[in-house]
Amino acid sequence: MPHPQARRLVRRIAARLRGAGACLPTLAAALGLFTGAACQAAPAPARITIGTLYASTGPFAVPSQAQYAGLRFWADSVNRDGGVYVKAFQKKLPVRIVAYDDLSSTSTATTLYNRLITQDKVDLLTSDFGSVLTSVAVPLAAEHKMLLLDQSGSSEKFFSGATPYLADVSIPTTAPEGVLLARFLLEHKVRRVAVMYDANDFDAPLARSVQQTLAKAGVPPVYFHAVPTTESNYNVLLHSMAATRPQAVLELGYPPNDIAFLRTLAQSGLHFDLTLTTFPGQMLGLIEHNVGAKALAYTYTYPTPPLVQYTQVSYGMDTAGFAKAFEQASHKQPTYLDCVGYNTGLIVQGILGTAQQFDQAAFHQALMQLSGKTRTLLGAFALGADGAQTGQYFPIGQIVPDGKDLKALVVYPRELATGQAVYPAPAR
Repeated sequence: MPHPQARRLVRRIAARLRGAGACLPTLAAALGLFTGAACQAAPAPARITIGTLYASTGPFAVPSQAQYAGLRFWADSVNRDGGVYVKAFQKKLPVRIVAYDDLSSTSTATTLYNRLITQDKVDLLTSDFGSVLTSVAVPLAAEHKMLLLDQSGSSEKFFSGATPYLADVSIPTTAPEGVLLARFLLEHKVRRVAVMYDANDFDAPLARSVQQTLAKAGVPPVYFHAVPTTESNYNVLLHSMAATRPQAVLELGYPPNDIAFLRTLAQSGLHFDLTLTTFPGQMLGLIEHNVGAKALAYTYTYPTPPLVQYTQVSYGMDTAGFAKAFEQASHKQPTYLDCVGYNTGLIVQGILGTAQQFDQAAFHQALMQLSGKTRTLLGAFALGADGAQTGQYFPIGQIVPDGKDLKALVVYPRELATGQAVYPAPAR
């Protein structure tokens, strides 16, 4: 049957042809050609292709591969069930992931994102881990009018205005997280704060947000210093920081930075009332393995799933169910980035099951329809008009001993707290 809009257009054209005195054979031929073209639906593809990148080496390799593993876990799960339902074609289709190794290089990533869009012509495009490797995908996607599903890039500069070509599907933007951290410090009457941060698209905005919020409260940081993302030697930096006599020390970096910093701190003999690093809350097992439980005890971080559990979901498994299934399939415990990759797949599932048409504009429209109505293993899913994630945010947590192990307690904001902060932290 012709689409209702096509039928209405056919009737209008027919009326005009009659008014112009068109003979019956001409009218019939014109209408036949039009209805044949209008009613011919595009055939369903053999499969849904999702393009992404991962890093096998370099500073982003470990979280990148975890994120990729979570996405592949989702694809394997839906393919075992006959594929993902696509509303535009009213049928299930298998999923194929097209992935290339960017080696943690933005220049390599630029070339490979372009290849996914222009040569592979993937149906949906997702970014590699983090703001650095996502940064080069944002302008490319907009140039080619391709919706980019930003998996874990949280730099606020990506979201400078409303766009139909960018959606942050798994992680809050950095500015609100900085405000939350600064408010936590102010509530604990911390007046001397030292901030060391990586000069990149993730850590620098987070650090500036902390700095600005503290400054507005009349307690600007006593130490505020940027280091390269490749920084690995923190000995001199730590002692320079300690010379400012801070109560709280914030080291905002990626996993290699956190590991090097915490190792140096443990060996230095220095002690601060409050120490916060970024990634133990996302990859606790990795950080603990590299620095030891003693070095992590009573430090602070941003705890994330599966350390934080969500039970009410609209798509897929809840946090605990995913953790169990992922461990059974991969023989290792999932990290937050594994959860992120799986969550991206769930959002893809929601897009395809909601979009009326199989095109990028319809995909974006479907995302906005899902916003505010969807919950996954990462919590509430909500997007601002600029594509930024507003539903899933990170609380402040403290890592405390739990027998021979460690566990993360949420200590702020109070309505989410699962424990009370131990402040000041006991000396190691």
